[in-house]
Amino acid sequence: MVCALGAAVCFGTATVLQAVAARAASEGGGGEAALLLRALRQWRYLAGLALDGLGFLLQIAALRSIPIYAVAAALASSLAVTGVVAARLLQVRLSRTEWGAVGVVCAGLAMLGLASGGEGDREGSMALKWTMLAIAVAVLGLGLVGGRWSGRGRALVLGLGAGFGFGVVEVSVRLIDSLAPSDLLANPATYALLIGGGAAFLLLTSALQRGSVTTATAGMVIGETIGPAAVGVIWLGDRTREGLEWLAVLGFAVAVAGALALARFGEAPAEET
Repeated sequence: MVCALGAAVCFGTATVLQAVAARAASEGGGGEAALLLRALRQWRYLAGLALDGLGFLLQIAALRSIPIYAVAAALASSLAVTGVVAARLLQVRLSRTEWGAVGVVCAGLAMLGLASGGEGDREGSMALKWTMLAIAVAVLGLGLVGGRWSGRGRALVLGLGAGFGFGVVEVSVRLIDSLAPSDLLANPATYALLIGGGAAFLLLTSALQRGSVTTATAGMVIGETIGPAAVGVIWLGDRTREGLEWLAVLGFAVAVAGALALARFGEAPAEET
């Protein structure tokens, strides 16, 4: 659980650092490529990328040691980290309700920490590996056509798609049994991880570009938590400590609900308040 919480801290802090860098880089001409080049010259943006990389490594370590449902809820809590860090670095004012939501997330994670057992002992079937690859390809297809969509439901659909992509990554990590190059190349879960992760970033970027940040992020949180948690319990044997199933379910629901209440921090505000 420590690794999962560490990943959440890394992802949440990286979001704010990259937002600060992007804001500073917005002055000047040129298109998206020029903006990215200016951002890459700033230490905050580079530090954010480094934290993203560290967070991914911690996420992998967590997925190899505790149930997927616990990792998924912990990663959703990165929104709480983003909110707290944004309140300090960007002078974003959190309301009492939002501070309460941060506390709710912490309470939910504490329940999960008490109730979670070890990771499941079942090996993923080949059918499950191919299913993850099929979902990853479908998410990629959604990303390729999603930019052409319009309408009020666009952000929600693309956010959910991004969540499914990140969920594929969470499950695929558990489905990779060996790191030997020959085994990795022969394992459909390897390609599911790469395609799902790339497609998720593509979808989330598209959703945040012209849609509601809150709606897109809420959809992403739902997509990356519920599905992977169900897969872990049903197909990979994830369990709780004996007699604490109710506490795990309650903690998961409380942590995700608190994260949804903080969904506007999926992207830092464009202007200081």
